[in-house]
Amino acid sequence: MWPFSSVQFAIEFDAAKSRRNEQERGLPFQRVAGFDFGSALFRVDDRKDYGEPRVVALGLMDGRVHAICFTFIEGGIRVISLRKANRREVYRHDQSTAAHRR
Repeated sequence: MWPFSSVQFAIEFDAAKSRRNEQERGLPFQRVAGFDFGSALFRVDDRKDYGEPRVVALGLMDGRVHAICFTFIEGGIRVISLRKANRREVYRHDQSTAAHRR
């Protein structure tokens, strides 16, 4: 995992996939604009060959840890998935941010 500088960038996504995510998880991809990338944790998702490099970010959005999967595009990111982080991911995020505050 590595830090991500706080810069402005474009956020793109598939509208149909965003609607499906909103129906299934209550989270449309437009909400990614409120994700705190500046203090998020990042890791490359290399569990399998997706045909493109994918990154998973754990960070705060609306006061709760969320997980975003995305790929880099010119000038920004393309969102692949968005969900509330599971207990293990929340713990990992909290441990990392606590270590940075010391």
